[in-house]
Amino acid sequence: AMEETYLLNVEGVKKKILHGGQGELPKFQDGSKITFHFQTLKDNFERTVIDDSREAGIPMEIIVGKMFKMEIWETLLSSMRAGEVAEFWCDAIHTGMYALVSKGMRRIAEGRDPLEGQKHRCGMGNMFDYHSTGYDDLDELQRTPQPLIFIMELFRVEEPSAYKRDTWAMSKEEKLAAVPVLHSEGNRLVLRKEFRQAAEKYQEAVICLRNLQAKEGWLKLESLVTPLVLNYCQCQLELGEYYEVLEHTTELLQKHKDNAKAYFKRAKAHAAVWNEREAREDFLRVAHLDPAMAAAVKKELKQLGERMRKKHVEDRKPHSTGMGTGCSPCPWDGEARGLDFPFQVSPLWAESCSSTPCHSPALHTSVFHCLPGLGPCCSTDTESTGSRCDGAPPRGATT
Repeated sequence: AMEETYLLNVEGVKKKILHGGQGELPKFQDGSKITFHFQTLKDNFERTVIDDSREAGIPMEIIVGKMFKMEIWETLLSSMRAGEVAEFWCDAIHTGMYALVSKGMRRIAEGRDPLEGQKHRCGMGNMFDYHSTGYDDLDELQRTPQPLIFIMELFRVEEPSAYKRDTWAMSKEEKLAAVPVLHSEGNRLVLRKEFRQAAEKYQEAVICLRNLQAKEGWLKLESLVTPLVLNYCQCQLELGEYYEVLEHTTELLQKHKDNAKAYFKRAKAHAAVWNEREAREDFLRVAHLDPAMAAAVKKELKQLGERMRKKHVEDRKPHSTGMGTGCSPCPWDGEARGLDFPFQVSPLWAESCSSTPCHSPALHTSVFHCLPGLGPCCSTDTESTGSRCDGAPPRGATT
């Protein structure tokens, strides 16, 4: 074995070559794909093994310049030749993110979603918002940052143009390895508000998984598909492709009937295309399935109410039909619209909509709702005033 040396003058890193590689140092550039096996050990007397990619049977792959959480790995690998096996000692300043990286890799190997339960923050934000990784040894690493030893075997470094293969041409190992990369790339594009490109990444990842499910019968991969489809639908909402969202969320809900996030996204799509009844039904399902989303549902229902009020104001404006300004049916009239309200008319709605009597099944009474800007024209007592908002005689009266 060679003497231990500081690697490329990087502080807190030592390298020992265990088996020499061949040829020149590969050319590492942004977008290059590095394929390698690794073993992670504790720096203790027993050299306790934490992870070993050979046990999973699939080599590790990372893309240079894609902000992989363990940035030091790019530095280590860029010092290696093809076929080389090297041992690296890394001080704790470089290993703080390892627990999260390892958690993601383990979950993928188990056929689970690597991002499940993760809050929408950068990795460091997740680290300090401490919660269990679900693995005792990784929890210990989170609590006690420490030096780690990485033994790496470099297989190959491919230029970007060499590995950009169509999904259909990939092996099952390549498809499985591509999914977390595509998922992460999609997330980064969303943060940059590049929703169309992000949707393409999520869609490509779903295609990889669907192909694997069809050919390999890997039903356990369904848990990886769901968050990708939901992310895809969120992008389509941002792009205004509402019918696309309705199609994919409905398909998803046929398999996962209790997915509150799918109902929420479908409700927003229904609201955007004026499917008021369907939107309300889905929003109420969300609040029932996930009480934590009740505040978001309340906000969406308020916005929906305001949009419908404005729409009905527009509908009531005079048109060149010779029909005058008559009052349109109240949008919150449960009997007229066939809606089943599990609640009484709230102040938000009582101040909003049209001038015709609103029959609330919950109240079993008639109330008038005044439209803002039309003046003091309505009353909650139709019998005492006998008037309508547009100045026309009350219903049933003769002129």
